[in-house]
Amino acid sequence: MAFRLVTLNLNGIRSAAAKGFLEWADTAGADCIGVQEIKAQAGDVSDRFDRVAGMAGHFHFAEKKGYSGVGLYSRKAPSDVITGLGHKAFDAEGRYVETRFDTPKRKFSVVSCYFPSGSSGEERQAMKFKFLARVYPHLMKLKAEREFILVGDVNIAHKEIDLKNWKGNLKNSGFLPEERAWLDKLFGTGGLVDVFRTLNPHPDQYTWWSNRGQARANNVGWRLDYHLATPGIAAKAKAAAIYLETRFSDHAPLTIDYDFSL
Repeated sequence: MAFRLVTLNLNGIRSAAAKGFLEWADTAGADCIGVQEIKAQAGDVSDRFDRVAGMAGHFHFAEKKGYSGVGLYSRKAPSDVITGLGHKAFDAEGRYVETRFDTPKRKFSVVSCYFPSGSSGEERQAMKFKFLARVYPHLMKLKAEREFILVGDVNIAHKEIDLKNWKGNLKNSGFLPEERAWLDKLFGTGGLVDVFRTLNPHPDQYTWWSNRGQARANNVGWRLDYHLATPGIAAKAKAAAIYLETRFSDHAPLTIDYDFSL
């Protein structure tokens, strides 16, 4: 009995497909794959990417072409699909899709979420802080009602162990004190669990590398991709792996196996 869940920021689903993502997904043995930054619209996905590795996809597309967008592929049909956070500006960017797998005995969701990046300037950083302020109570409400795993690109490295050059990034988006404090709160009073870190406490575990220089070759990376789970589900996690053999994107797939089935 196992549930295998993968998360990957595709940096464009068409680009990732050209680099072998679909073939890899066929061999990954996943029950669900959460993807972010699809950079495609419904018309681009229909009949081409609406199914991956035999799994049906559920999507939240951005209004702007070639931008953002999230999806969640699932082997089992969900009982319900929710898109968006109910906030016009964020929902226009296609950042949240939730698939629910409810039974008479259990309420459980898998969420694919793409947090904004603030690296392009102050305006986007302000948007990122607004998103954090909006998504926190949303996740707390969700946690009060059901078990869930949120997978996605959070665009924040939590601790010094989570990026190679932490000293040089203390004032940069993705490692700002306010961003890290938000994760402290999420994992503290918020009660959610950083599942990967419960399984792997070791340094040099990254999921994103800059395209500049030889960052990936030298493993000068950041851990930006997460499984965030309610405690009961997090306790069932049994193995985690970052797939590095083939490069589909500037991110790497993060796979975690859980000891339960949908």
